[in-house]
Amino acid sequence: MKRKIGQTNVEVFPIGLGAMALSLEDRPPEAQAIRTLHAAFDAGIGFIDTADSYCIDNSDLGHNERLIRKALARWPGSPQEIRIATKGGVLRPRGDWITDARPRHLREACESSLRNLGVDRVFLYQLHAPDDQVPYEDSLGELVRLREEGKIAHIGISNVGREELERALIVAGRIESVQNRCNPFEQDDLKNGLVRRCQELGITYIAYAPMGGHRGNRRLPASEPFARLATRYGASAYQLALAWLLSRGANILPIPGARRPETVLDNTAAARLQLDPADALLIDRMSGWTGEPGLKTA
Repeated sequence: MKRKIGQTNVEVFPIGLGAMALSLEDRPPEAQAIRTLHAAFDAGIGFIDTADSYCIDNSDLGHNERLIRKALARWPGSPQEIRIATKGGVLRPRGDWITDARPRHLREACESSLRNLGVDRVFLYQLHAPDDQVPYEDSLGELVRLREEGKIAHIGISNVGREELERALIVAGRIESVQNRCNPFEQDDLKNGLVRRCQELGITYIAYAPMGGHRGNRRLPASEPFARLATRYGASAYQLALAWLLSRGANILPIPGARRPETVLDNTAAARLQLDPADALLIDRMSGWTGEPGLKTA
């Protein structure tokens, strides 16, 4: 049932937790956020996704990482059971999302993440996004140097296409993860071959916004054909979306977000949901839904 992270020897529960929602402007109270993280740990979720930029603005950089560190310190289990992936290369001036993948900034961001997480080495450090102002090879080259220095164990990339993956492989030799947006409404990487290419290379495809983000969270239950299919399985629309993603590739690791422990438990139940291949193919054809009953694209 567990899924391997890249070509490492680490296997984790097939659904992770995207921790971003615990640190943005509408974040829950800290006590609730920690209960949510503890619910994930207790449920067996062993992969938590964060970033130094998961915060309100630049004055708050590292909030999500520090929150995870605090939750782990208060959890009675072993922190070694939990693998933390973080990212660098984005800043939050005035709450905006601005790429900064200069080598010097990436080094400073990585070292800050080490302090925020309270670790000597980051398990998986991902370049958050390509920076149009910086050669991609320069950004990846700094992550390689950080890996050589032992500050990060494994390298990943995010918000990329096939071209960036191939270029990253040339620079880094090994890439363990590609983290992109993927859900029933946004299936580009399934259709353009990126997920398959990752599988061929032994790379984990980390699917963020697996229910479609804030808008998708409303669209899923409102889309009558999708809701009808979920009812047939005795599942929530969100569980069905996660089960569908898991069925699309053994290398796919969805990381739904959560603000409440109850949401975490609902998400983990999707790992036990087995879709009929015909139903999975039906969802394949649902990309492009607007939420109107029966409306879909071929």
